[in-house]
Amino acid sequence: MIERIREEARQRFSELGLPTTHNEEWRFTSVAPIARTQFAPAPAGIASSTRQPGVQITRLSEAPVEQYLARYASFQDNAFVAMNTANFEDGVFVHIAKGAVIEEPIEIAVESFANGHPTVSHPRVLIVAEPDSQATIIESYRGRGGTYFTNPVTELVAGDHAVVDHYRLQTEADHAFHVSTLQIQLGRDTNFRSHALAFGGALVRNDVNAVLSQGAECTLNGLYLVNGAQHIDNHTSIDHAQPHAASHELYKGILEGHSSAVFNGKIFVRKDAQKTDAKQTNKNLVLSEDAVINTKPELQILADDVRCTHGATIGQLDPEGIFYLQSRGIGLADARDLLIYAFARDIVDRVKVASLRDRLEKLVLEKLHGTRS
Repeated sequence: MIERIREEARQRFSELGLPTTHNEEWRFTSVAPIARTQFAPAPAGIASSTRQPGVQITRLSEAPVEQYLARYASFQDNAFVAMNTANFEDGVFVHIAKGAVIEEPIEIAVESFANGHPTVSHPRVLIVAEPDSQATIIESYRGRGGTYFTNPVTELVAGDHAVVDHYRLQTEADHAFHVSTLQIQLGRDTNFRSHALAFGGALVRNDVNAVLSQGAECTLNGLYLVNGAQHIDNHTSIDHAQPHAASHELYKGILEGHSSAVFNGKIFVRKDAQKTDAKQTNKNLVLSEDAVINTKPELQILADDVRCTHGATIGQLDPEGIFYLQSRGIGLADARDLLIYAFARDIVDRVKVASLRDRLEKLVLEKLHGTRS
């Protein structure tokens, strides 16, 4: 079954090719650095640390995944999903039993590396939370060495009345490329929260796509910090496929140096999805005259009984706020860091896993100190 899917994806990738900036979805992100690099395959190391009653973690090749694998993350229009589907050697299958309440976070750690020359890996993760289950899942992506390319795909299927918190922490190496897709399918009255936290990599693209059934509630939170010549592109899509669903989205970005970022958030309300309640916000703090942010919130509404809002802001540090802190005896650099951290804290405080929140606070502070050194 997996071989058949691989062959179909391989054929589709040969038809699509890598996207260019002529493609509207890639208008502000050039993948030319990826296209011109010769990569050698090097499977990423994937580890999971959780063993609890109600959770089964196995390799994809050892699990009955036919009804789920490649059913949600389509490779028909996404070249990088097609590339992953054609090339992943194996992956991780996380199955959460019906009605199971998993107290400890389920952790999936992916580490990529350059082995003396540019390498590429295609991690694959499939997560199925059965009806009435509750779980917290942490995916972390990091790497070491020189130039490498990580191209992960995660499919997450949550059954009716499930409650799932999903965290995705990306701290790739300085010269890394990272293109990811998280595809989410939510059942009836499901509650799902995503937290996308991106700090590393030279060229990064993260796609987060959610499809909501009736009564589902979906929250997408994101925080990205870029400096130097980093580029990060966050594309999100929330598909209100059925009525009475709600979505809340807040992405925040901090840009320094010659960095650049993209936020493209799309909310699609289908014709029969009445009583939809959706809110989307993107806020950016630009700390350098050379940093660039392109933000594009979108609404496409085909129903008439809905409540939908979207908005984006781009700003700089408040000089009055800096002056106030300095007047209290705080140095300029520390005053600046305090205001930046206050901006980021709105997302940091939404992280419910204490150990991850502590790590996130440390990463934010390290990144801020790195911009001053």
